[in-house]
Amino acid sequence: MSLNTANENAQSGAIHQGRHKRPFDLTILFVGHLVLLPLWILIWITIPLAIWINDRGPVFYKQHRVGKHGRIFTLVKFRTMVQDADQRGPMWTTEGDLRVTAVGRFLRRTALDELPGIFSILKGDMSLVGPRALDVEEQKQLEREIPEFAKRLEVTPGLTGLAQVYDRTDSAQQKLDYDLAYARQISLWLDLKLVALSVRNTVIAKWDCRSGKPKVTKPVRDIDDDSI
Repeated sequence: MSLNTANENAQSGAIHQGRHKRPFDLTILFVGHLVLLPLWILIWITIPLAIWINDRGPVFYKQHRVGKHGRIFTLVKFRTMVQDADQRGPMWTTEGDLRVTAVGRFLRRTALDELPGIFSILKGDMSLVGPRALDVEEQKQLEREIPEFAKRLEVTPGLTGLAQVYDRTDSAQQKLDYDLAYARQISLWLDLKLVALSVRNTVIAKWDCRSGKPKVTKPVRDIDDDSI
């Protein structure tokens, strides 16, 4: 989907809530884990073990994120940076960030660091598909800088989404355009398409390769971690 198409969609129509989303999320999670149970067991054992072996540090970290209607919730992810990352550099990711561990680079390229977000989906804080849930300070800052940025909070955030799949820059405005486009055209078929594309990106390790990612610090927090 081109950005021009996303912009056109974002400027027309009303925001939909997508009544299918909760049944869709639970069905996909249940069926996916049931059919691929051996693979899931391997993943849930191998990733924590690899993270711990890499530097003997915590396997998980948690972040406070902004959900639907501004509700704050705690998102748990697999740790991808060194233990004292916040003391070694800026609170934002940069191209070639040396704080990212060897295991972390693989997890980011495959988006498997987001896997524990499944528990946020089960709790109802997130959906499989929707706008990315941002760090509290990032959300507040972008609301001050970009008109209508808060509108993206009218939809439940997701592990993947239109912006996550199609946006190849770090432009907050472009991400907002994609998020609003999704909010105005939510459908079962669109969610199925985005989930399928996300699985493909994970299999071919195509995530975390945005061309517009700067080589210097930027005002987008990516670490707000309380290791657990």
